[in-house]
Amino acid sequence: MHVQGQPSGLGKLIRPMPATDDEIREKYLERAIRELNLLTRDIQSCERCPRGSLMPVLGSGHPQADIMLVKYAPRPSEIEEGVAFYGRSGSALMKSLRRLQIDPLAVYGTLFVKCPVADTSLADPDCLARVAEEIAIVAPKIIVTMGEDALYALDELMLPLAHPMSPRIGEIQQLTPQITVLHVPNIDQALDDERAKRAFWASFRVLGDWYSELPPY
Repeated sequence: MHVQGQPSGLGKLIRPMPATDDEIREKYLERAIRELNLLTRDIQSCERCPRGSLMPVLGSGHPQADIMLVKYAPRPSEIEEGVAFYGRSGSALMKSLRRLQIDPLAVYGTLFVKCPVADTSLADPDCLARVAEEIAIVAPKIIVTMGEDALYALDELMLPLAHPMSPRIGEIQQLTPQITVLHVPNIDQALDDERAKRAFWASFRVLGDWYSELPPY
């Protein structure tokens, strides 16, 4: 028996326990992985761009990364492997991330022009807009645009509540209430020129300062 108006002991036992923070994060991660897999299949089956028998170049990295690196178009090594930031640019970025003490698991990299077309002007605008889907899934805190083509393409996505971006090298700008942008030179053009390399590093190191100020989870 129990006092009228008070819940029984059985009622307390069957009441579901609230999810922990770790369980909630795991659910979000599972959903992000599932949605990126669906997006990958959509991109691979897309026939809008004249890429012939070549496969698209896909994004790679953590599905819920704090940092998203974005270039405009792939290089031959990336086309060969079908993975963004594969090859010299990827190796250079890994060294830079280590120097800045940034966890590689906090990074996701992608391209606007995912199809290896002979001329980037042949890329379908709807395909370029796929980056908006990646941004929505990954939900990064900061996007690093590499080169003005990437910055202008990001502007053209017209994300909800987005502010226009300015090509100010090495400066963090507020894109949306949740996302900032750091604009840096195109790393592919900085690999073989010492002056360009120093300019890239001087702007990219701002990301290290930003990362070091992130609150602990």
